[in-house]
Formats: sequence, structure tokens, C-alpha cells
Amino acid sequence: MSRPLGAIVDALGGQLVGNPSLEILRLAPLATATSCELSFVAQARYASQIATTAAGALIVPPALQEAAAARGACVVSEDPYLYFARLTQWWRAQHEPAEPASIHPSAHIDPSAVIGEGVSVGAGAVVGPGAHIGDGTRIGPHCVLARGASVGDGSLLYARVSIGERCVVGARAILHPGVVIGADGFGFAPHRGEWVKIEQLGAVRIGDDVEIGANTCIDRGALDDTVIGNGVKLDNLIQIGHNVRIGDHTAMAGCVGVAGTAVIGAHCSVGGGAIILGHLSLADRVNISAATVVTRSIHQPGLYTGMFPIDDNAAWEKNAASLKQLNRLRERVRALEQRNDTDKNRTS
Repeated sequence: MSRPLGAIVDALGGQLVGNPSLEILRLAPLATATSCELSFVAQARYASQIATTAAGALIVPPALQEAAAARGACVVSEDPYLYFARLTQWWRAQHEPAEPASIHPSAHIDPSAVIGEGVSVGAGAVVGPGAHIGDGTRIGPHCVLARGASVGDGSLLYARVSIGERCVVGARAILHPGVVIGADGFGFAPHRGEWVKIEQLGAVRIGDDVEIGANTCIDRGALDDTVIGNGVKLDNLIQIGHNVRIGDHTAMAGCVGVAGTAVIGAHCSVGGGAIILGHLSLADRVNISAATVVTRSIHQPGLYTGMFPIDDNAAWEKNAASLKQLNRLRERVRALEQRNDTDKNRTS
């Protein structure tokens, strides 16, 4: 179902240049957009694509208004990427209205559970004793909420989500399929060549407006709780160890691993495949590049990278062998410097 370009601007703001009656059938990427589709150009460095795209209309920053208007209709916004994000939300609401609240007959809800207004529970879901589900929450099929779990108002839990005993999820959360909240942390004590389990007695506390991607796992704390702040965004296949604390509005891309008891500040970002070792702390506004292994605490904001560059295997092996000699080379340089200083003192 199409929408007039003018209706989009009426709903979301921005400066409309061109025909407000232009019908927009779909939102599309620049490279594949057609004459009935809307796309965006976020930054001036992509200006060359304005001339090559077939999009019927563009969302652009003020610096690109003239170039975009020369080819057709456009919407001018100070932050086109943010505008596009809000547009996707509006577009989905227009085309996929929310289904009425209902509880599937096959769902099992313990009599002691507290279910808020407008809650939907899918087929085969299990809500355990003392669980609390806030108003407007949607729980997909085969979700499991254990004893005493709590899910805040307006949250959305997809299929096969598991929320462990006493774990708390704040309001307006989105948990994608396969998310596990509150599995045991990895705690074992070595004893005579064997491993003795350390019972994980804490829980997980998740703030408001958090989104967690498919098959991501957040372990419960050993004693204190694992804590995820407000507005945190976690991609798919992320592992958060026990007693980790993540500050508000931090984002992590897929396959990140955070070992136990790490403390990560607010407004941080962590690239895909990065690893943060346990018991480290990252200050607010630290950005970690993809595939970086964080081996020490970081106390100042900024961009940090720790990747060994890819090369053909023969060259990589030579470079790796050289790296092994750096400590020995450093000691030799230090000895030469000391000898040089001694010689200078003798001649002075």
C-alpha cells in the first residue's frame, strides 16, 4: 500500500521539496530503488549516488538539497539517517497494525503469575509461578518465563525466548528468537583434576528500551546480578558473561563476547566479533573496532583497535615470528642505551 510523500512529511517533519502527491510504494536502498520508492543519502560523501539512483524521492541533508532537488522530489532533514529510522517505524505501523491481545489456549500460565492489560501470549508459552508481565507485552510461541521473572510494559518477546528465575526485563524491550536471559554463568572451581560447579545465585536485570538479537545469551550473576542498562542494543549471537555490567545506550554488533565481571560504560560501541576479557572496565564513550581483543581496562573515551592485519600466509608467519622477538629486541636496545649513557658519562 503506497503513501503520498506529503503524508510522510506531515507525520515526521522535514522540509519537502517537490511533489507532495508523489506516491511512495516502498522504502528501498539507493542502488536498487525505483521511481515509486523512497531512499536516503546520509552524508555528503555519498553525493555522487544522487545522480545514479532511480529513486522517486530522497531524504538528504541540507548540504545535498540542491543536488537532490535538481533530479526530483526530496525531503531535507538535519539527520537523514535518524529520519529514515523513524520512517521505518512509521511505515511498519501503517502497514502492519498490531494484532489484538490474546492468550493462546495451549499457553500455560501459572495461577500466581501477574498478567497486565493487553498482554498477548503465543502457543506453547510457559509463564511460571510469580512471574510478572507488564501491560501491552507480546510473548511469542514457546517462550519460557521462569519463577519470579518480570517483563515490563510494552515489551515484545519472540519465539523460544527464555527468561530465567527472578530475572527482570524492563519496559518496551524487544527480545528476538532464541534469546536466553538468566542461564547459569560459567563458574567452576578446580579440584583434583575435576571441576566443581559454583551455583549462580544472582539474576539478570535489564533496563527499559533494550533490544536483544537472536540467540544472544546473558548469564545470571554468581552472587550479584548481571545488569544491562537502559537503551542498550545487542545484536545476534552475543555472549554476556555473569556479573557483567553494561551502561546505558551501549551497542554491540554480532558475535561479541564479554567475559564475566567486565564493566562497560554508557554510550559505548563494540564491533562484531570483538572480545572483552573478564574483570576489565571500559569508560563511557569507548568504541571498540571489530575483531579486537580487549586485554586491559580503558579509562579514556575514543576509538580502540587491536587487530593483526591480514596478509598472505607466508608473510603473516614471518611477521608473527618477528613479533615473538620484540621483547628480546627491546632488552637489547635498552642495554645499548645504558651502555651509551655510561660512555657519555665517562667522556664528560
